[in-house]
Amino acid sequence: MDDNNLIKKLHLFERKTLPNITDNITISKLAEKASLKEIEATRAIQWLSNKNLVNIAEEIKDIITLDENGLKYVKDGLPERRFLKAINGKTKVSELKNKGKLEDDEINICIGSLKKKAAINIDKDKEIIISLTDHGKKLMKKEFLEETFLKKDFPLELKYLSPEEKFSFDNLIKRKRILKKETKKIKKITLTAEGKKLSKKVDSKANYAERLTPGMLKDGSWKKKTFREYDVNINVPKINRGKRHFVSQAIEYAKDIWLELGFKEMTGPMLQTSFWNFDALFTAQDHPVRDMQDTYFAKNPGTGKLPNKELVSRVKKTHEDGWTTNSKGWKYDWKEEDAKKNVLRTHTTVLSAQTLAKLTKEGIPAKFFSVGKCFRNETIDWSHLFEFNQTDGIVVDENANFRHLLGYLKAFFKKMGYEKARFRPAYFPYTEFSVEIDVLHPVHNEWFELGGAGIFRPEVVKPLLGIDIPVLAWGPGFDRIILEFFKINDIRDLYKNDLKQLREIKDWMR
Repeated sequence: MDDNNLIKKLHLFERKTLPNITDNITISKLAEKASLKEIEATRAIQWLSNKNLVNIAEEIKDIITLDENGLKYVKDGLPERRFLKAINGKTKVSELKNKGKLEDDEINICIGSLKKKAAINIDKDKEIIISLTDHGKKLMKKEFLEETFLKKDFPLELKYLSPEEKFSFDNLIKRKRILKKETKKIKKITLTAEGKKLSKKVDSKANYAERLTPGMLKDGSWKKKTFREYDVNINVPKINRGKRHFVSQAIEYAKDIWLELGFKEMTGPMLQTSFWNFDALFTAQDHPVRDMQDTYFAKNPGTGKLPNKELVSRVKKTHEDGWTTNSKGWKYDWKEEDAKKNVLRTHTTVLSAQTLAKLTKEGIPAKFFSVGKCFRNETIDWSHLFEFNQTDGIVVDENANFRHLLGYLKAFFKKMGYEKARFRPAYFPYTEFSVEIDVLHPVHNEWFELGGAGIFRPEVVKPLLGIDIPVLAWGPGFDRIILEFFKINDIRDLYKNDLKQLREIKDWMR
């Protein structure tokens, strides 16, 4: 590119910094020479680097600076010096504290430090008495190494300290707020051959207009302005845009599928009573799934409220003897206290139960879905998490049948990217018929399981809804469904919060 054209594209900060760059100059020194703020000089160097006009070398340094007490001691003297000056023959510690204007912790440090230097004698009577040794009298006329060190021109670089300075540093850094050691990345700037050539031609005082303002258009002053040209071809640093987590993207897409199919969304809290999570779904109170090893029970609050007494009574009777569902129930004494126990929901099917309980005859037929988090006390491995997403759905319709159930599931999985789905007979406590859902992996050409579905049993529907009517239901795990799209083989990688993964992983697009 022609030098004059390139100069016209330089920002004001670049024009100010370029003529002031010398070999291995630091950002702070450059900012000072160019009369810029350090952040402005930093931006200018980055832009010049993008134009291949400067090289940036980064060096890591341990920098020493004075802390709060260090600044105080430079002004008032080290506590040891004030301590020595306050000694007059045999002197009580309390007198030394007052005369030397010393804090309690400084007194202890002085005694320890000066004892090591063989500068003081310590006598103990009712109170500690301090006196100078002959060596201490000599030290009164001599500067400590630490005092010499504190007079240095800070900041200092650790690796360049002399042995005596390193000794002083090691002693002082152990004490409170005298010195600070920070590891800093120092950038050093050098002009490239092109940069050297251009730096001789740049006029740092050239007055280029950076933008066209409404005021310029109004008064016509833009005609007399020279505008800085914009270089649209310049390479720029990569900027990572803000975006939703890729799992959240997939969840929103799944919700859109159900909405397009005419479903309404079900929502509800993650903390539920055992009544809704288990009892309303005809899961017996002595079923192993309700044990601590499978379920997270809450401590505070440990229990919750049950719904209206009529509904609770119907569920209770259904468990005990089948009520009016033509079932024998589970044949045990149902306990209200067990139903009140709070749990983190183990499935989003709890929302299906609550929705059925709220539904009126006038609201039938109806279709509902949910996508949400569930919690199970699982051992974490490549295919299991203790916190995961599930998508539930119900269709309440007296004309609904098993073929409709398979049709809804096939339509959903096809839109999620799985062209083929198959269904195997299965058993679940609250559905009959029941099926396991398998889909054909589009890459590996193998079938793999995604979840269960079926038609709710009368023992679930009639106590909640008041009538026995077909209710299609499903609840496959959602996280497993999206693994193939993102090319993830370990389900734990969905939530590992790796910034590199979050920036590079593709957006959900079907």
